[in-house]
Amino acid sequence: MTASLAQLLRCSVAVDLGAARTRMYIKNQGLAVDQPTVAAVNIRTGALIAVGDRAEVMDGRTPDHIRVVRPVAGGTVVDIDMAQRLLRNLIDDRLRKAWRRRPTMRAAICLPYGSEPLAQRAAVETLNGIGARRVEMVDTLVAAAVGCDLPVEQPEATMIVVCGAGTTQIAVLSLGSIVAAETVSVGGNAIDHAVVQHLRLQHKLLLPGQSVRPLHLMLSSDGDLAAGPTEVHGRDVVSGLARSVMVETEPVQRAIASPLTTILDGIGSVLRRCPPDLVADLGERGIMLAGGSALIPGLQSMIRQATTMPVHIADRPDTCAVLGLGAMIEGKVEPLHLDPMAT
Repeated sequence: MTASLAQLLRCSVAVDLGAARTRMYIKNQGLAVDQPTVAAVNIRTGALIAVGDRAEVMDGRTPDHIRVVRPVAGGTVVDIDMAQRLLRNLIDDRLRKAWRRRPTMRAAICLPYGSEPLAQRAAVETLNGIGARRVEMVDTLVAAAVGCDLPVEQPEATMIVVCGAGTTQIAVLSLGSIVAAETVSVGGNAIDHAVVQHLRLQHKLLLPGQSVRPLHLMLSSDGDLAAGPTEVHGRDVVSGLARSVMVETEPVQRAIASPLTTILDGIGSVLRRCPPDLVADLGERGIMLAGGSALIPGLQSMIRQATTMPVHIADRPDTCAVLGLGAMIEGKVEPLHLDPMAT
């Protein structure tokens, strides 16, 4: 699926259309759009009320005639029309002017590893609807590795774990190609769901969706226990009244251990399919964590303990995929030339 660097050099826009956030990179200008992939719609009239940050704060707070929708799930566009309307409203005047100067605009988009042809077609149609005449597709794993400044094109092993909202993609790369990869259906949303279910079952408390991520701060980045309990506000399951409880850190850590174990199983499966020489390289180089959910508490330490390999988190894990794709369309990636030998 990954397009050649020669084809990507002709593109002027790089798009990362994720389930949680949409990011767009303009050639020679940098990151231009970084907004939630959310839209608020009036279901009576079909009118679009808000997109991005404005729509996200409405989630869970709207009357019956307004619905907050997410047109992308698991890296796949599930509502092409709504995705096109969302992108049109996220594009500012700077982007529109840049596109008017390029009537035959080409765009590059990163898609999850192993995307089905139907998912690829949906992504292409979405960008065609906002003015792209040709769309080049790149594996998110390759783009994220480039964005993390990993030596993707060299004959040495590079392992990257891209933790998204709906899925986690795992791959070992060498010579610019994917040697072994796997996608597991566990991401940041599954971690949030585990926290919500824990509070519902153990404390009889319904937690607002906007309050889940701050709960992650109960754990430090390396997975150690935080000092003391944390006060959490929500709605009582029985009475329906507002209530607050003191939540200990250790039970929450145990609650999210189950979905994190699924990620560990995926990493082990990929390593077992790799040649021994590449696995030996990884023993020295380690594993790179990227994606918006790479900072999930306890993930880094669990992977380090399970694999006995160094585990690093990218400097900008949430934007490394679109920045890597942007570097590819700007020609900042030097390919390794493997010319056939004369006989």
